[in-house]
Amino acid sequence: MIAAKPGRALPDLGIYATDVPRRLERLPWGRFHTLVVIALGITWILDGLEVTLAGAVAGALKESPVLHFRESQIGLAGTSYLTGAVLGAVFFGWLTDRLGRKKLFFITLALYLTATAATAFSWNAWSFFLFRFLTGAGIGGEYTAINSTIQELVPARYRGWTDLVINGSFWIGAALGAGGAIVLLDPAHFAPDIGWRVAFLIGAMLGLGILFMRLWIPESPRWLVIHGHPAEAEAIIAAIEKRFEAEGHMLASPHRGPDMHLRGRTHTPLGEVFRSLFIDHRGRTGVGLALMASQAFFYNAIFFTYALVLTRFYSVPAQDVGWYILPLALGNVLGPLVLGRLFDTLGRRRMITFTYAMSGLLLILAGWLFARDWLTAGQLTFAWVVIFFFASPAASSAYLTVSENFPLEIRALAIAIFYAAGTAIGGVAAPVVFGLLVESGSRESVFAGYVFGAALMLGAAGIAARYAVAAERKPLEEVARPLSSTEQKSHG
Repeated sequence: MIAAKPGRALPDLGIYATDVPRRLERLPWGRFHTLVVIALGITWILDGLEVTLAGAVAGALKESPVLHFRESQIGLAGTSYLTGAVLGAVFFGWLTDRLGRKKLFFITLALYLTATAATAFSWNAWSFFLFRFLTGAGIGGEYTAINSTIQELVPARYRGWTDLVINGSFWIGAALGAGGAIVLLDPAHFAPDIGWRVAFLIGAMLGLGILFMRLWIPESPRWLVIHGHPAEAEAIIAAIEKRFEAEGHMLASPHRGPDMHLRGRTHTPLGEVFRSLFIDHRGRTGVGLALMASQAFFYNAIFFTYALVLTRFYSVPAQDVGWYILPLALGNVLGPLVLGRLFDTLGRRRMITFTYAMSGLLLILAGWLFARDWLTAGQLTFAWVVIFFFASPAASSAYLTVSENFPLEIRALAIAIFYAAGTAIGGVAAPVVFGLLVESGSRESVFAGYVFGAALMLGAAGIAARYAVAAERKPLEEVARPLSSTEQKSHG
């Protein structure tokens, strides 16, 4: 239970002893966790839908009688989306740690669906870029609020596999986007300037439905305890336990051990955030940056411009691009499903190293075959399916790493900082650069870009092999002791 403890306290919040983390960790997997994963994890399906539509409609935007995009403008549209995601992640991540998880995952979703709907009514290039920027800001904010909430509600023994599968669900959205593009971009069904607009409107309608799915999700009890709301945290955890008991689960007693003593706080000063990231946990910060930047370049370079590769080098009609993107979702979904549990059994360090290294090596091989013009469009697509089988859990493990390796008080902002830094370093420039490489018409130039992306993945694999934290099956408070803890803090 939560009880006040004697001792010096902050002016209005006090010091608390809590067993909330242990009570959350003892829960078996139940309907509660499944519903949380569906209601929150569907964010990645939306992101997959967005990114795929942006790639699949590239040809339609070029043929649009209103927009008339060039290849470089397609890349700029992708960069606008990613820039919005970077800035949105940082701003909303800061708010998520300050105001709570639940408030923010409603605000960010509302921004996403409004901006996506507005994209459908773009009247020129600059309006399209603006609405893509705002859509990205909503998705970037979703990353921080959702990742932190799921991490804090799912028990440690399921955390790795769950996080990887949720992030991998991006590719369910990708499949939906690709399948939808096949229909919506077919001139037999819609005019060239109508189909892509309908595609974005569908994304907005899906977002509206998700708003209602999230109404029942509680605030994170871990966040509430630290921010001076012990009674509310106790009520939420008690209600969760009653839900499990009503479903027939026999709950074991919480693991033996002393309660955690926390000094309540209203917020965490930015100076303390900086000290935690760059002094106390500087090694973890280096690992997080390497993983996020390399996977961001890898995915954004390849996926945002794959439609351009197909149309430029293989003369694939714009309305048929979806048929080639659709199989890519298979490898990306299967990878986390098949390999995800190994991150909880063999461990984080081994699996992160393995998946990053395999992704880099296979990318070099596929790029070399592409440069020699030894692959058909179908064979190149199959090569991406195999590569993404390893790259998908690798990329998902980057988000897992940065969301579990830092103290709870700065978790959302840490996710935002790493996502923003990784995307800015490895992702924002990638669509523009690769758009220009494709526009050049040189296979060798595109191959050079692939080699650079592979080198980033191999470098990240080496860093993970040496410095990644063995966080498997450990409660979050053991992986990174809260800054609010009155006990000795861990560093690394």
